[in-house]
Amino acid sequence: MKKLFIAFIFLLGCQYINSQAKDTLIDGSKHQIYELPNGEIYTYDRPRFFDFITKLPKDFTGTIKGIGEKENLIALGAATVTTVALLPADQYLTDRSREIGGKLGMAPVARYKTFGPLSNIPPDIPSAIYLIGNGTTPILLSMGFTAYGLINNDYRSLHTASGLIESIAISGIFSQTIKRISGRQSPSDTEGGVPGGEWNPFPSFKAYANNTPNYDAFPSGHVMTATSALYVILGNYPEVKWIKPVGFGLIGILGFQMAQSHVHWVSDYPVALVMGYIIGKNIAKRKMKKSELLTENKKYSYDFNASRNNGFNMLKLTITF
Repeated sequence: MKKLFIAFIFLLGCQYINSQAKDTLIDGSKHQIYELPNGEIYTYDRPRFFDFITKLPKDFTGTIKGIGEKENLIALGAATVTTVALLPADQYLTDRSREIGGKLGMAPVARYKTFGPLSNIPPDIPSAIYLIGNGTTPILLSMGFTAYGLINNDYRSLHTASGLIESIAISGIFSQTIKRISGRQSPSDTEGGVPGGEWNPFPSFKAYANNTPNYDAFPSGHVMTATSALYVILGNYPEVKWIKPVGFGLIGILGFQMAQSHVHWVSDYPVALVMGYIIGKNIAKRKMKKSELLTENKKYSYDFNASRNNGFNMLKLTITF
C-alpha cells in the first residue's frame, strides 16, 4: 500500500509538471495565473504560511452557506433518502461484506504497529486501506504538494497543500457534530444486539468518551475526510481527468474495508459523501479567482446596404479585412 501512495503522488507530480510548464503565467510575485485547456483562467494570490489555520473560520462559514445552496440541499436530500432506504439492509450488507473479505484474506480488524514516534504503521493491506480516510493520506498528499510548490515556486500547488489540511479539520468538525447528534452504534458493538445498530441521539460527553464505538458510526468520518480531500484537488486541478476515477476508486475500496471490518454500516456513507463534496468544493473555490479567457479582437468588419437600381431591389454586403 505504501507503494500505491508513492505511485499516486508521483503520478500527480508528473501531470502537474507537464501541464503547468505549458499553462502557467507568472504575474510578478503577488499573483500567479493559470490558463486551463478549456479557456478558464485561475488566479492565485501568494500563499501565506498559516493559511491552513487562518482560513478555517471562513471555510466553516462557507460550508454552512454551501449546505443551503439549492443543488446541495437536493444532494443532501437524496443522500438522506438513500440512507433510509439502506437501513433495513445494513446488517445483511455488513455480514456479506465480511464473508467476501474473509475469502479475500482480509483481516476482520485493522491494527497498526509502532515505529519510533509513529503509531499507525499498517502491517497489512487492509490496515493500510483504512489510512485513506483517517487523515494520513491527505497529509501525505499535502506534503507532496508543499514540496513541489516550494521547489517550483508554484502557488497553485501550495494552495492545494493548505486546502488539504483545512479539509481534514473542517471534515472533523462536521462529522463529529453529526455523530454526537445521531449516536449510532457501530457494527463492532452490536453482537447479540439490534441488527443494524441502535440509535441513541445526543449521548453525554462522558458516555461518548467512555464507549465511542457505541455512538460514532453515522456518518463515516473517514469517507467524509477522503471525499473532501479529493474535491480540494479536483477543484484546483480540473484538467487532470484521471484524478476523479482513481480517487473514487480508492474511496470505494475504503468503504468496503470499513464495512467488512465492522467499522461502518453501508448507510453511513451517502451523507458523508455529500458533505465531503460540499466541504472540499467550498475550500477549493476559496483558493483562487476564476475568469474566462478573453477572445482576440476581430480582424474584420462587415456592413449591409440596401438600394434600388433599374427597378431591382439590391442588397450589398461589404466585408473589410
